[in-house]
Order: sequence, then C-alpha cells, then structure tokens
Amino acid sequence: MTSKNSGNVTRHKSLVGREDRERLHGHKGAVVWFTGLSASGKSTVSHLVEKKLHAMGCSTYVFDGDNVRHGLCGDLGFSPEDRTENIRRIGEMVHLFVDAGIIALTAFISPFRADRRTVESIVGADRFIEIFVDCPLAECIRRDPKGMYARALNGEIPDFTGISSPYEPPESPAVVIRSDREDFDAAAERVVRHMLAEGLVDARKGR
Repeated sequence: MTSKNSGNVTRHKSLVGREDRERLHGHKGAVVWFTGLSASGKSTVSHLVEKKLHAMGCSTYVFDGDNVRHGLCGDLGFSPEDRTENIRRIGEMVHLFVDAGIIALTAFISPFRADRRTVESIVGADRFIEIFVDCPLAECIRRDPKGMYARALNGEIPDFTGISSPYEPPESPAVVIRSDREDFDAAAERVVRHMLAEGLVDARKGR
C-alpha cells in the first residue's frame, strides 16, 4: 500500500544515527521473526528469548500477533490482502525499533513467504533473523489453547491458516525449532546462540 501523501512527505535526517544508538545499547538492532502455525509455540519461545536477552542487558521488545491486531492493525481482517497489509505495517514498525538499536522479537503466523521477504527488505537482510517454529498441524490442533482450530474446522472462521488458508514454510530459516519435540527453553537458548554467532549481540555482554 502506497501512502497517499508520499509526494508531499520528506524524511527528516536525525542528528543521532543508528550506530550511535547501538553503541548506547551495547548491541545491534535486529528483528527476530518467529513464524509458524497458530499454537506452534511462537509466543512462548519469543518471550523466553527476550527473557534471556534481557538478562544479558539487551534492549528488547516482543510484538505478539494478537496484541498488534488490537491496536495498529485493528482495522484489518484475515483475507490474504489484509494479512499482507498487516505484515507490511509490522515491518515498517519493527524497522523503527531496529533504527533505535533495539532487538525486536515478533510472533506472527505470517503465512506467506513474499510478506516475510518484504519485511526482510525493509529492515535489511543482515538485521532479519527468520525463525521457523515447526510443529505438525495435528499437534497444533491438539493444543488449540484458544479453541480456534475447533471453530475453523466447524466452518466458523474463514481463511484460517492451516485449515482453509495455506501456510508457506520458510525455505532457508536461520533456526528451525521442532516445538513438538524440543524443550522450549533449549530452543530459546539456540536462538540466542545464533545471535551471538552472527555478532548481533556481544558474547561478553551479561555473560
């Protein structure tokens, strides 16, 4: 979606740059993008990663799908077009957090590869870490903490990912978490180790 005012809006250059903010935080700004089916464990793992990073002294924030749809994207539904716009808005939002030198962790189904690539292009490939929380549909249905799958299977919820709308898994995620087999805390630790290996967080920070 293109801004109606794009021809009249000029970007103002800040006197404090991203590198300045990153030096203040002691780490790089980045987006850790958790994607997977509903009830796969995205929110659980993302919050555990945030807890570990916070303990290391990192500046972090978790964006959860439901929370964002209550506010910023409260006007959107779940059609393919609305899903794309939802992710585009989130991409622009987390880009501001990256520019602020903050580690933004997101937990969104984000079912379409093209939409995730859009976010990657907005924030930069070197600041975008895609985490695939891979969980079999049957296990997600078994968990079904909000009763959403049951309603979708009864035809009460249209365009429900995994039931009446497709999910396109990442082709080359940075980390794959098999949440039906792997301990969530151990999975979160693997994500942090990947960030350390990529130089987004200093290994000496808080450890």
